[in-house]
Amino acid sequence: MEKQKVLISGASIAGPVLAYWLHTYGFEVTIVEKAPSVRLGGQNIDVNGPARKIARLMGIEQAIQAANTGEIGTQWVDKHNQVKASFPREGASSLTQELEIVRGDLVRILYEKTRHHVAYRFNDQISQLAQDDRKAYVTFASGYREEFDLVIAADGIRSKTRNLIFGNKPVFHYLGLCTAYLTIDKSETDSNWARWYTADDSRMLLLRPDNEGTTRASINFLLSEEEYEKLDRKNRKSILLQRLAGAGWEADRLAKEVEKSEDIYFDGVGQIKASRWSVGRFAMVGDAAYCPAPITGKGTTLAFVGAYILAGELASQPNYKEGFARYEQLMRPYVESVQKLPPGIPRLAYPKTAFGVRIVNTVAGLMASNIVQKIASVFSNSDSSEQDLLKGHPLPDYTTGFIPNLG
Repeated sequence: MEKQKVLISGASIAGPVLAYWLHTYGFEVTIVEKAPSVRLGGQNIDVNGPARKIARLMGIEQAIQAANTGEIGTQWVDKHNQVKASFPREGASSLTQELEIVRGDLVRILYEKTRHHVAYRFNDQISQLAQDDRKAYVTFASGYREEFDLVIAADGIRSKTRNLIFGNKPVFHYLGLCTAYLTIDKSETDSNWARWYTADDSRMLLLRPDNEGTTRASINFLLSEEEYEKLDRKNRKSILLQRLAGAGWEADRLAKEVEKSEDIYFDGVGQIKASRWSVGRFAMVGDAAYCPAPITGKGTTLAFVGAYILAGELASQPNYKEGFARYEQLMRPYVESVQKLPPGIPRLAYPKTAFGVRIVNTVAGLMASNIVQKIASVFSNSDSSEQDLLKGHPLPDYTTGFIPNLG
């Protein structure tokens, strides 16, 4: 029987994970990526809960552990760099997980795992799509045309492939928060602790260690939707410098780093919500389909789980239509639960006044206290543990009867 040909747009996390499992199940897979090579760099992410189980099944768990950032926990600090609360990695409420890794390191691991068995096409992207009962027809920006059985968008929150498939129907829900990421020189004040600093005027700065001798910085601030719509993100440096002015703590250091940096990611924080994730022979996965926003800490988990389930259902169902339907049936309740934010988030974490900052730091101190940590450990979320539960249901096992053929 002729192998089904699948084209995946995007070589970040969801795309290569999907490619791994599709190839394992006998599909012929191509990944197209508009960048000239895999995109390294980025901020710290974690691979835990059901994502860790999938990484173990893929044989990459040890490689992820070996690339650990070394972060031992998160400290809340004040403008004098005095620690107001500490959340060690092993604590029940820690933001730091056991498998912390720089995003680019995970991308590299996934690329190395798949590159000998998946066709990667860099420096190109999909420009036109069409389909009928027989095939999907793809025109690339390079002018090349090819037929595939299926096309999957896995090219992130600003997915151009998604727009070709669905138009503007999937909605980006802006959460009133802007964020910037950059890599900066390490200084003597940096350690193996992540440091979280809350400033007045609804600003927050975060410095995190990596395993490359540098520091990963994040600059965050609240901004109304009206102001966000008027932002000229091409002037991101001037916008960030304005927000850093007078923030205290290490804001002056960050301002100098912003001025000299040539690699700053800056965007609004939001979620992608789509009424459906497939149409005909086209589908989407990961942030392109259901970005939960970085503040949930679950973007990598959804990318792994969504890709694993999509591949498994396409392999186990009698046709792609039923495979897409089952994928959405299994994933949508989980996605909706992850995207549901607590009331007041993120606004409550970004106080306007100095008094509000003191309240936030006081609450953080209470949360970090021994008695609260002991109580929290009893009710800790199993999704971040070694258990492979998907909101109360076992992660589906598609591997029975299949022998993975990636080394």
